[in-house]
Amino acid sequence: MGIDYGRCYHQGVRVPDLDAAMAELGPALGVEWCTPQEREQTVWLPGTGTTTLPLRFTYSAGEAQHIELLEGPPGSIWDGREHPGIHHVGLWSDDVRGETEHLLAAGWTLQLAQQAPEDGYGVFTYVQPPSGLLVELVWSAVEPMFSRWFAGGELG
Repeated sequence: MGIDYGRCYHQGVRVPDLDAAMAELGPALGVEWCTPQEREQTVWLPGTGTTTLPLRFTYSAGEAQHIELLEGPPGSIWDGREHPGIHHVGLWSDDVRGETEHLLAAGWTLQLAQQAPEDGYGVFTYVQPPSGLLVELVWSAVEPMFSRWFAGGELG
């Protein structure tokens, strides 16, 4: 069992300032942005456990491959102040738990999950092989919600 890279739908980019990045990248890349989101994101981190992190983010709109811009708090996995740039690739997954556990058994490490492993990881995980590519597995059941947002609607 491997993951299907053909289901990649976004590249996550850490930025120090979401509004500035949208203004800079939108015209240069010819993309429009979805309505920016600001929320307290509950996540599970190895060595920390469950915590809540403030997060601002948006995606490029439309039907093409998406750019996700992330502005996280200092010291967080989404902090773009010291290391801005491409952070991860995001793929739809029909089985986040099964694919995550398969990759962990193959020597990958869990960097973040929406929920604790004993609770099934939740809707998304960030997993990383020794070679370094950070992969976000996102439960495909939320794809319709994102598709509405990408088309100009609200993100559920």
